[in-house]
Amino acid sequence: MTETDTPEPGPAGRGGAAPSRRALIGWGGAGLALGAVAAGGAVALAKDDDGADHTDTTGAVAFHGAYQAGIATPVQDRLHFAAFDVKTDDRAEFVQLMKDWTAAARRMTAGRTVGEGATGGLAEAPPDDTGEALGLPPSRLTLTVGFGPSLFDRFGLKDRRPEALVDLPPFPGDNLDRSRTGGDLCVQACADDPQVAVHAIRNLARIGFGKVAIRWSQLGFGKTSSTTPGAQTPRNLFGFKDGTRNIAGTETGRLEKYVWAGDGDGGAKDAWMHGGSYLVARRIRMQIEVWDRTSLSEQEDVFGRDKGEGAPAGKAKEHDAPFLKAMKPDAHVRLAHPDSNDGITILRRGYSFTDGTDGLGRLDAGLFFLAYQRDPRKGFIPLQRRLSAHDALNEYIQHVGSAVFAIPPGVRDANDWWGRTLLSEEA
Repeated sequence: MTETDTPEPGPAGRGGAAPSRRALIGWGGAGLALGAVAAGGAVALAKDDDGADHTDTTGAVAFHGAYQAGIATPVQDRLHFAAFDVKTDDRAEFVQLMKDWTAAARRMTAGRTVGEGATGGLAEAPPDDTGEALGLPPSRLTLTVGFGPSLFDRFGLKDRRPEALVDLPPFPGDNLDRSRTGGDLCVQACADDPQVAVHAIRNLARIGFGKVAIRWSQLGFGKTSSTTPGAQTPRNLFGFKDGTRNIAGTETGRLEKYVWAGDGDGGAKDAWMHGGSYLVARRIRMQIEVWDRTSLSEQEDVFGRDKGEGAPAGKAKEHDAPFLKAMKPDAHVRLAHPDSNDGITILRRGYSFTDGTDGLGRLDAGLFFLAYQRDPRKGFIPLQRRLSAHDALNEYIQHVGSAVFAIPPGVRDANDWWGRTLLSEEA
């Protein structure tokens, strides 16, 4: 949960019509759903006089591009995130898996079935596609792949681990569940239809059977951040708008400065990351029942915002520039703002989650925090150190899951594949 700078206007970005009935219903008994788009696809955007977005939520986001989709493109409503452990020690087998995953992702993001499809094949063999997305549109599905620090202990990759891919240090107040922490690989599936996102992760896991296994996963609904300029900021489960000054997907200059890895980052061994980024994923449990018994004035003091409008303390509108000294010293917005942190800026793509109850009658609910940045050592880590030590919000939240991943550059054309710049013999 963090604030970033005020968006600046820029060239048009990417994205994907009115939400489908299925997308509105959600997924599962808890009403969960999934979503997020990426930098690199065409998007139809329209706005009413009130500034509300009307994005085509059924179309396709381009898969090919210099950057992976699912980072800077307009955020979808639903998320299915999965971290994988690698089970094979055969480098060639792993490379082939990355090629197979890329081919499947290329088809699924275009609204097509995997391989030969879900029907019409040999009756004696399992179909190539599991079939639950048959008849559904692409729903702006994006798939984003990343490599965890532990992957570089395999396949002779130790000398190619980027300098910025550091293990996250312990932070005050962390209560991390090892079963929800780490991973050799990650796949972020975002879409405006939860079934499309779940279908994507299911099929990649199926293709990887015997070579990778899901370590942990998270369903998300109700995006808590926006990368669309001028859009109203969604609310988190505490009912507040947070991160209203997120980097917009159209701000190419700020994306280059704060999100995309560049030629000058690290040494020669890090060149394969040019055009990539670094993802920090944190599962943040919210103490919903405690918060719901807290007075409105205290809630607003904790965030440093008006709950109704979302305006910073002392201001009238959501996107008004905050006057930090009007907030309490431990207010979340004041502590997280770039002006309080030597300009630290990250791109947020968080989602709410509700995973039943904890066995004690309390909701297991919160924020699945996703932050992309050029270097975690200069982004999330110093920012979280400050927040974990002083933020008034800590009384109501706890970080219970954590992971960091290097997100390689995009798949440029039909002959390219995820991780080629790292794993190919030519590289």
